[in-house]
Amino acid sequence: MFYSHLRAFSLMMSIALFAGCAQTPSKPPGPPPPQNLLGATDELQLVTELSLNLATQYGGEHVLVVLEIDNTLLTMNQSGQTNPCGPTGADGRAAARTMRPAQADAAEQVQRIQQAGLKAIVVTSRAPDCRRQTFEDLSSNNLAFSASAWPPQSGYPESFLPEGAAHPVAYENGVYFTAGQNKGDMLKALLEKTGNPKPRLIVMADSNRQDLSAMMKTFSWTDTKVHAWRYTREANPEVVKTAAGN
Repeated sequence: MFYSHLRAFSLMMSIALFAGCAQTPSKPPGPPPPQNLLGATDELQLVTELSLNLATQYGGEHVLVVLEIDNTLLTMNQSGQTNPCGPTGADGRAAARTMRPAQADAAEQVQRIQQAGLKAIVVTSRAPDCRRQTFEDLSSNNLAFSASAWPPQSGYPESFLPEGAAHPVAYENGVYFTAGQNKGDMLKALLEKTGNPKPRLIVMADSNRQDLSAMMKTFSWTDTKVHAWRYTREANPEVVKTAAGN
C-alpha cells in the first residue's frame, strides 16, 4: 500500500514537472528605464535614428521630438545675419532673405520621424510676431509640422502668457514661438496647457547649448527624460535669440 501511494505521488510530481516545462516561456524583460542624455552632433540623421530607436523601445506615443529652426534645421545665406525676422519693411513684411537647409537632407530626416508616427514639433526662440516669415521659411524648404504636432494639432488661435513668462508665446501648426525665453519652462507650460499625457522622452536638437541645458534642467525633476543634442554643423552655432519686441 505504501509503495502504491509512493508511485502515485511520483507520477503526479512528474506530470507537474512536465507541465511546468511545457508552459510558454515568460516574457523577456522590458527596456531599461529611460535616462537623460546630453551630446553633440553635426548630423541630423543621428537624431532621427535615435528617435526611431527610442520609439521602438518605449512606444512612439511616448516620444516627442523637439527641433529648432535657426542654425539647426535652416540657416541664413547672408553671412553674419542671425535674426531672420527683422528688420521689417514699410509693408510690415520682413526684409528679403533666403534661408537654406542646414544640411541637404534636413527635410528628409524630419519626414522620416513624422512618417514613423512620432510627434515632432519646432520650439523656436522666434517671437510670435515672426509667424508669417517662419511658416514661409519652413514651407520653402519642404518642412511642415502640423501633421506631427503635439495636440491640439492646429495649436491655439491667440498668443498666451505662461505663468512666470515675461513675453507672450504662440503655438500654431506644430511650431512653438517662445520669444527668446527659457525653452524648458515654456515647453513644460505648453504640455501642461494642452492637458494631454506627458511624453516619457523628449529628443531635442538645437544649436544653442543654453537652450539644451534649460530643457534638461526643467524636466530633471519630472518623469520625462530628455535626450539633448547640440547641433554643431554651423560655424556659429550660438544663436542670438529673437526676443519679443526685437
